[in-house]
Amino acid sequence: MRDEELMLRAIELARAARRHTAPWPAVGCVLTRDGEIVGEGATGPFPTGPHAEVAALRAAGDRAIGATAYCTLEPCNHHGNTPPCTEALIAAGVARVVVAVGDPDERVAGRGLARLRDANVDVQTGVGTAVAERDLAPYLHHRRTGRAFVVAKVGLSLDGRVAAADGTSQWITSAEARADAHELRADSQAIVVGSGTALADRPALTVRGVRIAPAQAPLRVLLDARGRVPAEGPLFDIALGPTLVITTEQARAGAVDAWRAAGAKVEPVAPGATGRGVDLEAAFTVLGREGVLQALVEGGGALLGTVAGGGHAQRVVAYVAPTLLGTDGAPGFAFDGPRTIADAPRWTLVDVARTGADVRLELEPRVGAP
Repeated sequence: MRDEELMLRAIELARAARRHTAPWPAVGCVLTRDGEIVGEGATGPFPTGPHAEVAALRAAGDRAIGATAYCTLEPCNHHGNTPPCTEALIAAGVARVVVAVGDPDERVAGRGLARLRDANVDVQTGVGTAVAERDLAPYLHHRRTGRAFVVAKVGLSLDGRVAAADGTSQWITSAEARADAHELRADSQAIVVGSGTALADRPALTVRGVRIAPAQAPLRVLLDARGRVPAEGPLFDIALGPTLVITTEQARAGAVDAWRAAGAKVEPVAPGATGRGVDLEAAFTVLGREGVLQALVEGGGALLGTVAGGGHAQRVVAYVAPTLLGTDGAPGFAFDGPRTIADAPRWTLVDVARTGADVRLELEPRVGAP
């Protein structure tokens, strides 16, 4: 098999592991010798599972001598929860290492590749990079910025509404779309809503009915700058999962005390630039410190508009239903838009699929000129 095909196999292994690895990256590794796969592995559960390279080496045993290793991410070269993967590859006698993506973590950042080359291991990079980078995007963003990678999820009508004039919204989208949204939740380490959604819907923000359950329940995150949401209901049921409230000094002291008494963690940040809401960059930095690689924002139109329209989202997933709700319906992205079309935020459509009766659109901010 060619290098590209073997790297795609390593990427498949990584995808199967991604719901139990955070804050580690989900990595896959394939070992081949004489045209035959002799070992495969993926990152084990955080914090004690083996890294992908070590798992593949264990599977290969002595057959790793003279083998080629296909790694979706640069092997680590430092002692953390586990010993360096570079040393394991060298000690096993691996002759060649093919890497899809370099690791921006300051403890790695090229040192893994350099250590392998110093040991006379043939190192090749750039194979399968585009696919692996997309899969690793939350990890790469987290390590480069310190912030969580933000996915804004919305289910809306054909004319861009998330609720009818009377506020009803269940259900605009199909059961298949809602099931897919739970898969998105399972891929995320945090689910974020604003105070308006928390008050209107009393959400549990749990993962249900997914193909592979995450190792841990996602962190339920409430953005409540003024202390509007009482510490009651499913969101503050610690049996369902942990809760974090990100607030500001504008919040009522009684609300903060009640949140903490209910078992929620409370983190104050600065108010937003307009004096309303929370500073979103600060909020997503808090999530980064909590080990959240991917945060799924499920708030109402005001929060989604601020997140996506304000340049805080790295990805948007929209489920568009074949129904019309009219101008009196609630907009999916409510924000003070640009005065002219030339200043409008632009997005690139990276994936489209049919999900039940709906269309699932996946978009990322456009890079460069429109």
